[in-house]
Amino acid sequence: MAGLLLAAGGGRRLGGRPKALLDHRGRPLVEHAARALRDGGCDPVHIVLGAAATSVRGRAELAVYGISENPDWAQGMGSSLRVGLAALAGSGADAVVVSLVDQPGIGAAAVARVVGAYDGRGSLVAAAYGGRRGHPVLFGADRWAGVAAAAEGDRGARDYLRRHADALTLVECADIAEPYDIDTPEDLHRLE
Repeated sequence: MAGLLLAAGGGRRLGGRPKALLDHRGRPLVEHAARALRDGGCDPVHIVLGAAATSVRGRAELAVYGISENPDWAQGMGSSLRVGLAALAGSGADAVVVSLVDQPGIGAAAVARVVGAYDGRGSLVAAAYGGRRGHPVLFGADRWAGVAAAAEGDRGARDYLRRHADALTLVECADIAEPYDIDTPEDLHRLE
């Protein structure tokens, strides 16, 4: 079970502060998000960086993770998802759990619950919060090509998930996680 952390965004709505470098509990947010994947049962964990990648590499402790840089990060999450899936293609993983760097309320417990719903290489699983689909999302390896082909702009895998809703297993996680995003300066109070 691989983990894929999308951490390439430039934080446009945060005044150009890359989310991966935001402080949370004294360390960069990217470290917390990657650790949640690892502690939730993912190995290997791969991180896609983009904006300020050199600064992220210099400040964050990421030596135990695979890292790719997305030169097209400004085109949106879809390009980062494609880069990450391509990097994991030869890993031998049967599935990948995809998580976003800007959701510190989603930890290892939610990742583990989503991992626990894995049911083969065709699996399609998402965490749910009050019945509403959220992150993390698990894609069985047989779905990676279709996910990558559909990943466009800031929509990531949203269109793919919508088209395959009949195959999607939702795993309720509202009791163990909070799906808020750190998108604007008003959201920064959620960081510790």
